[in-house]
Amino acid sequence: MANHKSALKRARQNELRRLRNRARKTRLKNATKTVRTTVGEESAARLREAQSIIDKAAKTSALHRKTAARKISRLARLVNKQNAS
Repeated sequence: MANHKSALKRARQNELRRLRNRARKTRLKNATKTVRTTVGEESAARLREAQSIIDKAAKTSALHRKTAARKISRLARLVNKQNAS
């Protein structure tokens, strides 16, 4: 464990960030799963919600911006494919 005052503070901050990031990533995974399981016109609405959640995770650095773009692209491609057929 850390001994210096600044190192103790840094450990506290890291723990809070870890918990926040974990919550964001869990929310992201749930939104992605919801998009994948829904069908029809409802999937387009779920996609918009998921895009927002993914963008927020990228904005707060819980997720890399290119990873976020890739996830959004793949989800959009999936929804478009479902709605086309």
